[in-house]
Order: sequence, then C-alpha cells, then structure tokens
Amino acid sequence: MTDPERSPFDSAEDEINYWKEVSSKYKQCVESAQEELREFQEGSREYEAELEMQLQQLETRNRDLLSENARLQMEVETVKEKIASHHADGHRQISALEEELGQVRATRDQLQKYIRELEQCNDDLERAKRATIMSLEDFEQRLNQAIERNAFLESELDEKESLLESVQRLKDEARDLRQELAVQQKQEKPKASVEGSLQDRRTDAAMQASSSRPSTPVVPQVPSNGFTTPGAFRRGFETGSGATPLTPAARISALNIVGDLLRKVGALESKLASCRNFVYDQTPYRSPAPPPPYLGRDAFERRLSSPHVPQGLAKRLDLGTRPPNLAGPAGLPAQMLF
Repeated sequence: MTDPERSPFDSAEDEINYWKEVSSKYKQCVESAQEELREFQEGSREYEAELEMQLQQLETRNRDLLSENARLQMEVETVKEKIASHHADGHRQISALEEELGQVRATRDQLQKYIRELEQCNDDLERAKRATIMSLEDFEQRLNQAIERNAFLESELDEKESLLESVQRLKDEARDLRQELAVQQKQEKPKASVEGSLQDRRTDAAMQASSSRPSTPVVPQVPSNGFTTPGAFRRGFETGSGATPLTPAARISALNIVGDLLRKVGALESKLASCRNFVYDQTPYRSPAPPPPYLGRDAFERRLSSPHVPQGLAKRLDLGTRPPNLAGPAGLPAQMLF
C-alpha cells in the first residue's frame, strides 16, 4: 500500500470517492462478468445439449455403420470366395480351352494336309479320266467300225448260208436228175445206146467240172446285181423241168448253173476271208471263231465238215475272236462283234 505520508489524495473524501469509483467499476466489471458467465453457461448448456444430441446421433450412426461394416465385410468375404471360385473355374476352363484349341489346330493341320492330298488325288483322277475318255472315244470309234464291218460280214455270211442251202438243194436235185436220166437211158438204151453213152459222158464231165469249179462254165442269164439267187435258180429249174422231162442240154445247163453258183460262193468266201483278215489285223489276239449266233456249235461243226462245203471255206472260217479282256457293248452278243 501507499505510504500515508505520501498519499496522492488531498483529502479523505477524495480518496473515498476514488475508491467508490474504483469499486463501482469493479462492480460493473463483476456484473458484466457474471452476465457473461450466465450467458456462457446458458450457451454452454445449450451447446452441451446439442453436442449430446449430436453425440447420440453419431453413436447411433456409428453403430449402424459398424453393423453395415460387418455386413459388408461378410459380403466382401463371400465375394472374395466367389471370385476365388470363379478364378479357379476360369483357370480350369482356360486350360481346357487351350487343350481343345491345340487339338483343333492339330486337326485343322491334318485336314489341310488331307485336303491337299485329296486335291492332288483329284487332279490325278481328272487326268486319268481325260485319258480314259480319250481312249474310250478311240475304242468306241474302232468298235463302231468293227461293228459295221461285222454287220456287213454277218449279212454276207447269211447270204452265204442261204447260197449253201441252195447249193445243197441243187445238188440233191442234180442227183435226182442223174438218177432219172439213168432210168430214162436204160429205157431208151435199145433205141439210142450210142446217144445215151454220149450223154452220160457229157453229164459226168459236167458234174466233174462243177465239183472242180471250172473257170469258164456255161453261165445262164442272171440278174443285174451279179448274184444268182436260189429263187431264180429254182424258178428257172422248174421252168425247164416242169411238166415235160428235161433234155440232156437242159440238164447240162442246170449243172453248169450249179458250177457257176459254186464258183461265186468261192469268190464270196475269198472276199469274206479277206475282210475278216483285215478286221483281225487290227486286234492283238486271235483264237478260233465261235459258231454263229443262229447255229449251235454241233450244227456248225457238222456243216463245216459236210462234204458239200469246200475245205478251203472251212479253213478260211477258222478266224479269230475278240480278246476276253475286251468288253463289248451292252446288249450285243459276243459272236456279233468279231
């Protein structure tokens, strides 16, 4: 405290007033401080209540978040397990697909190689097909030519058969005529023995000439085609030996006709043999000829061995057949080809 002796106040009243003023100031300060304290307390209580409310809300939210967090953690674990399972499954599927891809690639390589081989084989087959078609066309052309020649030869062979039958009939008729002539000569022998012997010699000479195929026989009038048909011979023979007996000259003429027929048959056989030789010169193989399709083998051999068939004809008919490895066209007999 201040020394009383050195007091700045002049009097005690000044000092009292001073201290009153100071006390009033402090009182005002206290009052203002108390007011502020009350206000602060009220504000703090309100703020505390608000904080408590916020704390409760936060605690509630925290509990909710904790429960949500736990649920989410469980979901995360479940998702992790699913992801791990899916990853393992995906790895297995990838491994299986890689193996399958390797197999598919190997199969593709094999198929490509097989396709190349097939294409090469196809090219070879196409070349072989073209060659086969060319050879087949050549063979068909040669076969058609051979069929045409064969048809011509068959027609000539049929005509030869008919001529041989006509020759046989004419020989039979000539034999009958010789027998009839002999009977008439026996009946007319007392009257004209000399004339009969002369006629017999002429008849024998004519028969020998006809059997030996004379080169210059007496040729009767024939058709314009150069061939004397059996019907023409028969009509001429029946005209000459109808109701009246034949004269010796008519008989000799008939025998000369037979000789001419044999000569023409021989010429036809020579032509047929030359045609067959020309045909078989085109083929690599030759073997004995089969019998004609319209005759059996026995009948054909009997006809060839007949005394009325010349041996030269029988030898010329022994021609070749087509090779066994040469297939003929469908529907055509093998005997008709060669």
